Amino acid sequence: MTPAPRQNMIRMEDVHLTLAGAAGPVNILRGIDLAVDSGETVGLVGPSGSGKTSLLMTVSGLERPTSGRITVAGTDLTGLGEDALALFRRETIGIVFQNFHLIPTMTALENVAVPLELAGTAGAMARARDALKSVGLGHRLAHRPGELSGGEEQRVAIARAFVAKPKLLLADEPTGNLDRATGDQVMDQLFELHAAHGTTLLLVTHEPALTERCGRLLSLDDGRLGENPGPRDIRAAGS
Repeated sequence: MTPAPRQNMIRMEDVHLTLAGAAGPVNILRGIDLAVDSGETVGLVGPSGSGKTSLLMTVSGLERPTSGRITVAGTDLTGLGEDALALFRRETIGIVFQNFHLIPTMTALENVAVPLELAGTAGAMARARDALKSVGLGHRLAHRPGELSGGEEQRVAIARAFVAKPKLLLADEPTGNLDRATGDQVMDQLFELHAAHGTTLLLVTHEPALTERCGRLLSLDDGRLGENPGPRDIRAAGS
């Protein structure tokens, strides 16, 4: 029996993003066409300023494209209002930023529980506790971000991103602010959680070690997308 075809988690069709700049309009994304299947792990590389973060922002619905169509998990984002987009993100997408974006006045446990509490999920604290234990931070539940190391803060951010079991995880340089050993631990946790939940991963990175673990690589240069860069291209992107 022929296996059923995999479903697209992300589909971008002729997506353009143009933003206002001091010297006039700036073309950030230039006709992006992209399909990412459910369960894929995809690395995105490219020089600074090439539009990688902007691409993630449009996929998450945090930035509206100027033109084109973006579909995530079968939902056309371009047809949703702001409230519907926020609800869709909460239910479908996890996001890990390079700079963590934790709430400084909250404990690690409270930070991870926030998306569940906003969704009215029963047992939010218990689920947040389990998520922190899964990234090796069961002993840091009551610590605030200022009391954690950079690696611990990133693991809290990963736990928060995965706690609602999103279908799609977007990560922007998840190891960029970490030393090599801590970055390796964070990478291990990302892929272990992906394996456990079947979450689709789209990762922006300049780290060759992280790109090597992705099932597919994409390169973005001057707002245009290319497929499968070689090792030399990956090293150049991170320089």
